[in-house]
Amino acid sequence: MEGVTVVGHPLVQHKLTLLREKDISTKSFRELLSEIGMLLCYEVTRDLPLKMTEIETPMARMKSPILAGKKLVLAPILRAGLTFAEGMLDLVPAARMAHIGLYREPETFTAVEYFFKAPSDINERLVIVIVPVLATANTAVAAIDRLKERGAKDIRLVCMVSAPEGIERLRGIHPDVHIWTAAIDDRLDDQAFIIPGLGDAGDRAYGTR
Repeated sequence: MEGVTVVGHPLVQHKLTLLREKDISTKSFRELLSEIGMLLCYEVTRDLPLKMTEIETPMARMKSPILAGKKLVLAPILRAGLTFAEGMLDLVPAARMAHIGLYREPETFTAVEYFFKAPSDINERLVIVIVPVLATANTAVAAIDRLKERGAKDIRLVCMVSAPEGIERLRGIHPDVHIWTAAIDDRLDDQAFIIPGLGDAGDRAYGTR
């Protein structure tokens, strides 16, 4: 599928299987969500540019690579995106954070915004939109719309589980945004949940249902 990378790493697939299980605890769900986030962060940042710098080891001076340019902006969609982003922030602690509060209206499935805060220099940074589940893609599209309004030019999206319908919608509206996902599931049901999916990631992460 053009513009989509499915991360088939064995550790990602193993942890995703554990995460999908309906009877795991809230604690285990959050821990796995964070761990998968860290593993996916390796993949979505694989092509970051490097530059050479001179350092001194205990033995000698040498030239060695470091990240070039401005650091990342991690942009989780609240709520469950926060836990998903924790693993990424552990890996890239210098990253800045944008917070995007959106929820899916239960009748129409449209995205409703209730909070948005982003770094002022977002136009100079790579922005990684973080959403555990890409179902209808309505909230993801709304988040990317807002980020572009604020000046973001280089945007990527990472999710654990996606539906073909959501991928098609997101790529149709924002073809410049590449998607990294651990799984493309079968379909959406009539309530716009992914089948087989993993249920409501926010409720499972925070024990609210």
